[in-house]
Amino acid sequence: MAQVNTIMSELLSLFPRYEFEKLEDRYNANHYTKYFGGWQQLIVLLFAQAGRKDSLRDIETSLSVHHSKWYHIGLQGIKRSTLSDAMSKRSYQIYEGLFYKLLEKCKSVTPKHSFRFKNDLYSLDSTTIDLCLSLFPWARFRKRKGAIKLHYLYDHSGSLPSFMVMTDGKKHDVRVARSEDKLDFALLPDSILSIDKAYIDYKWLYSLDQRGVYFVSRVKENMKHEVTGQHKPLKHKQIIGDDLIKLTGFYTMKKYPDQLRIVGFVDPETGKYYEFLTNNMDLAATTIAKIYKSRWQIELFFKWIKQNLKIKSFLGTSPNAVLTQVWVAMCYYLLLAYIKYQTKYKHTITELSRMIGEGLMNRINLLDILSLNVKTLNKAREPIPQLALF
Repeated sequence: MAQVNTIMSELLSLFPRYEFEKLEDRYNANHYTKYFGGWQQLIVLLFAQAGRKDSLRDIETSLSVHHSKWYHIGLQGIKRSTLSDAMSKRSYQIYEGLFYKLLEKCKSVTPKHSFRFKNDLYSLDSTTIDLCLSLFPWARFRKRKGAIKLHYLYDHSGSLPSFMVMTDGKKHDVRVARSEDKLDFALLPDSILSIDKAYIDYKWLYSLDQRGVYFVSRVKENMKHEVTGQHKPLKHKQIIGDDLIKLTGFYTMKKYPDQLRIVGFVDPETGKYYEFLTNNMDLAATTIAKIYKSRWQIELFFKWIKQNLKIKSFLGTSPNAVLTQVWVAMCYYLLLAYIKYQTKYKHTITELSRMIGEGLMNRINLLDILSLNVKTLNKAREPIPQLALF
């Protein structure tokens, strides 16, 4: 009877190995490497992510315990110094490229967002991760504080991160949005982008409009404009206004010369009044308000990755080491999302992550543990032989 592979080996089988090898060749990843190539590094970092390992010593010790199962996952060896050198020297772009290959795979199985319209819906935002300035001097944020910013384009279809870039903590959000070609490539015509006021740059917003991308944001308090007419009669008691406007500021009217729309909305739960700015003239005013409210999902995504992925404590101090770990963490998140949607797993992605982490090096089929819970998983583990005293 054939022996069942470990869950770890099944996770690795989901990666497009051929595409990964092409990325290794492109970035010359295995130059002067004896055995610990880019794929070996991926195995170790994925093990650290799924098993929630905090240090190089922790990773080395944990993998050494499972030495008899290295064959099943394709691991040849692990030393702290070798992993440390690889994190510092092997280009993070290999794992960035792998992320986008996995993203294509995930999008083939993820469900659509909950809105009725068929447009792709995204939210753009960033989250800050504090760092020790003495260990990460390149990440200076303030006089005695270090930090990095992770900028994400969040796809509401499947709750997937469709784009990520890391900058220092001082980098303004809109500067990243303006300068990233990959972000422009991700936002296809007819897409809807939800952003907060930090991204309001009228020249950039106009470039989105010219490419056929819709945006929804909050109105800045100092925005000078004039009302040119009512968009549609008000039909909902929560909608206070739905007006067409033109910018009247000396510079802003040059940066955005076309017509815009302002929707006034009263939140029924808090009674607070909000004004939303958009270039979409087709959707109902209530839908515009709900689109902006859906931005809260990206905040929940930030909270989840900080609590469940190893992106707050790092295995190396160089920018390359940090980016390598972040990109592998994002690859692991995509694996979890792919498994959840492909198998129609009925519980949360958090529950799935815990189940995989608990049985990572066990010889159990991945599909088998999806029907278990943490209690029943203990019964499915391999029996541990008792030590004889005599």
